[in-house]
Amino acid sequence: MTSDDIEADGSGAPVGRRIVLGMLGLGAAGVAVGAGLQSQVNRALAPIGGIIPAAGGFRYYSVVGDVPPRGERDYRLTVGGLAERPRTFTLADLRALPQTRLTRDFQCVTGWRVEDVAWAGVALPDLLDAVGVADGATAVRFRSFDGEYTESLTLSQARRRDVLVATEMLGKPVTHDHGGPVRLYVAPMYGYKSLKWLGGIELTRRVVPGYWERRGYDVDAWVGRSNGRSDEAT
Repeated sequence: MTSDDIEADGSGAPVGRRIVLGMLGLGAAGVAVGAGLQSQVNRALAPIGGIIPAAGGFRYYSVVGDVPPRGERDYRLTVGGLAERPRTFTLADLRALPQTRLTRDFQCVTGWRVEDVAWAGVALPDLLDAVGVADGATAVRFRSFDGEYTESLTLSQARRRDVLVATEMLGKPVTHDHGGPVRLYVAPMYGYKSLKWLGGIELTRRVVPGYWERRGYDVDAWVGRSNGRSDEAT
């Protein structure tokens, strides 16, 4: 299961914490037995078609009841932990850094995929270079300003050029419902690694399992090579 998005056209409504967690037992079981049972997750979600948009677009799962939006004036991204130069970034600060654009599929661990999604923002390696990585750091932890969702990558994973601190999606600023104004996009991994509503980045001494990983999903979430799934790489 991923805390992710609504349809690409921006329609649809979020699924609340109760519904998502109600599906968790089935979703976590799918990890153990592979894609066969994961397909049952999709079928179980299907009757809630008015809440979760049908296949072909993004589906929006939220682990909290409500996330207050943050705009141009009040958004801040704090980067700290084992950073040589801890810093707080505004949206303008992020846009002033070198920008990276890529177009890649978005694959959810429950089986659905949105092809050829255009992303833009700061490649995570460039952001890490801006603050410096102190001795002893081996991982990066991410926090959502929803107050609940967290994720982690190893430092080597975080230095991939296809991991973005994304400020644009589908040719426009990332909307609130898609996790904006700033979200993470981890291209080669399942969607639950692409944390929405990014509010904090912390360099750490070890990988700290994230929200869904504490509930049974793989910490290393490579598409097609984890969670018992064999999807084509994104």
